[in-house]
Order: sequence, then C-alpha cells, then structure tokens
Amino acid sequence: MTSKIKPLQEITTLVAQQQETGKTVVFANGCFDLLHVGHIRYLEAARALGDLLVLGLNGDKSVRQLKGPGRPLMSQDERAEILAALECVDYLVVFDDPTAKEILETLKPNIHAKGTDYTRESVPERDTVLSYGGSIAIVGDPKDHSTKDFLRQIAERKPSPESKTRSE
Repeated sequence: MTSKIKPLQEITTLVAQQQETGKTVVFANGCFDLLHVGHIRYLEAARALGDLLVLGLNGDKSVRQLKGPGRPLMSQDERAEILAALECVDYLVVFDDPTAKEILETLKPNIHAKGTDYTRESVPERDTVLSYGGSIAIVGDPKDHSTKDFLRQIAERKPSPESKTRSE
C-alpha cells in the first residue's frame, strides 16, 4: 500500500505517462484527519471521473494552519498509510501548502475534484486549473459529515458506567 505514496516528481512522471496514452487523471486533495464516510464517498466519486486518482494529502504543518490547535489528530504518515490502503486511490502525495496550487501547476491533471462544500467558482485552485486547460468537478455527497462535528460529538459524550467498568 505504501508504494502508492510517492514524491511529487515521481508522480509527475507517472501522470505524464498516463496522459500520453489518453488516460484521464483526476486529482483530489484534503486533510483527511479522521476518515469518515463523507471522505470515502468523495474519493470514490472523484476516482469514477477518470482512469487514475492522485490524492494530495495536507501535511501536518498545513493541517495545523487550516484547522487550528490540536490538529491533526494523526500524523501525516499515518493518514497517508490509511488513505493509500483505499482501492480508489492510485497515488498519494503529501504537501504542506494551504492549497494544492503548486501540485496542480506541476501535475496538470485533467480534472481537479473537490467536495460539495465548494462550488466551481469557490475552488481555491480554480484559476490554476483553468490556466492549463483542466476542468473542475464537484463530487461526493452533501457536506453533512465533518471531522469537526465528530470531534464535538465525541467530546460531548459521557462514558457510560458499563464502559468505565470494562476499561478498568
């Protein structure tokens, strides 16, 4: 699985080879701090748009910048290993910028897929993707799953007397 995790230069070569043979390359990105069904639906929908899905994973530094103190919950290496285990992910690259603009400029995937919390007009990398002739797709289910909400729900739960007994 970890053979899917590659440096940007290696993925750039692989993407170019696939595009030369007429394959459609899709790029998706995110923090994936606590993997949930919304993430899976997003990634599977992105993969369905083409022949190859490259996933850009925000590294620990950019997750802290984007999500605030206490995040990420898991290290970038652990998050990358979990995501690389998914069948829908072909390759994964870790990056530390707040947006995927530089990766997109380098890879030039055919399609940049973003989740339903965006519109085609609000995608931060929109101008970059359009500048090289790529397209933007909004995929996945409605944004009614979020790591922030799950963390809040976990914090609000009080342990039941049975669970306390079992853990002692």
